[in-house]
Amino acid sequence: MTRLFLAASAALLTATAAQAEPETFEFDKTHTVIEARWDHQGYSTMSMQFTDYEGTLSLDLETPSSSTVDITFNLIDGFWVGANQDRFITHLNSGDFFETEANPTAHFVATGFETANGEVGIMTGDLTMNGMTGPVSLEVTLNQVGETRSGATKLGFTAIGSLMRSEWDMGFAVPYVSDEIELFISTELVAAE
Repeated sequence: MTRLFLAASAALLTATAAQAEPETFEFDKTHTVIEARWDHQGYSTMSMQFTDYEGTLSLDLETPSSSTVDITFNLIDGFWVGANQDRFITHLNSGDFFETEANPTAHFVATGFETANGEVGIMTGDLTMNGMTGPVSLEVTLNQVGETRSGATKLGFTAIGSLMRSEWDMGFAVPYVSDEIELFISTELVAAE
């Protein structure tokens, strides 16, 4: 989810070293959170984190439309949900939600990015999960551009958005548990060596 908005945001920052070819970035997974939040019967806001993901981020600073974001999430054991984790993950893997026996992964591919200033913008993409594909939009903010101790380019991004889980045939317990899922992503990316 996090990659095209990363690519395109940074691509529009002409103050950063412009490059003729796309540059490959990798997630710094020790400094990345990909989280979904929902309302539980009006009593609390619950959340889960996606912890097992791999993807491709190719960033073209001169031509953002040449950038690519393609991320795959392991859903079978790629969650962290806190207390009673094993019981809840078993339910998430069932036909009420992700039905991971048939659909073990979720897949996001960015399809576009719009920005007025190169620092805040909207990334759109297609999310495939539970055997269905639908559009998702994220509001992306470029937090910072810098370098690692070894001199590699480092980028920091935050992205927020939402989706209706029933659109992916995961409407279990709606409306008692909210249909709308809030997405929160905060990540650091490092240029691949």
